[in-house]
Amino acid sequence: MTTAPERMRDHWYWRPGWDVGRRFYTWHLTFDGQEAVHRFAAAYRTVLEPVGGLDLVPDRWLHLTMQGIGFVGEVDEQVALDIAAAAKARLADVPAFDFTLHAPVVDPEAILVPVQPDGPVRAVRDAIRAAIGDVLPEVPERAEGFKPHVSLGYSNSTGPAAPFTTALDGAAVTPAHGRITQAELIIIHRDHRMYEWEPLTTAPLG
Repeated sequence: MTTAPERMRDHWYWRPGWDVGRRFYTWHLTFDGQEAVHRFAAAYRTVLEPVGGLDLVPDRWLHLTMQGIGFVGEVDEQVALDIAAAAKARLADVPAFDFTLHAPVVDPEAILVPVQPDGPVRAVRDAIRAAIGDVLPEVPERAEGFKPHVSLGYSNSTGPAAPFTTALDGAAVTPAHGRITQAELIIIHRDHRMYEWEPLTTAPLG
């Protein structure tokens, strides 16, 4: 496991632009019907729940964050749909791929599982960013610094990180294998200390 932080901080502070009731257009990879991923996440929820201090992500809301577009009300829905159409055309040339989830790592705000290999995930994000650029004069969010991961739980308080590291080090959970065949454009919010969303449309991979 990579070097863990010494302390955790609350993930749920309100970032600029966010508030209760705000909705945001963004792209995710999701895991509906991926039983191996759900088994893996459930096993780690069992490991982490006794530690406390986390909002653990249920199977329904497991996701791999990809690329945002903008807030509802600031981005017209038709613009979002135009981006989706461009993404469908570009992602048709990006192959579907298999992935593996191994051991989680402790981040100051979450328990994360790196997605391996990460190259295919980056290819999907690059295609989505290119699709946004087909429609908008500027692509939001930075291209660099992207680290493909799945969050198992979000820190909801401050405190030492050592209990999480200890719990994870003592776990023996079989890695999960899955397959990504599409990207999903969603409308997301964080009103209830969880990332929850409504699907808008999907873009199949080639």
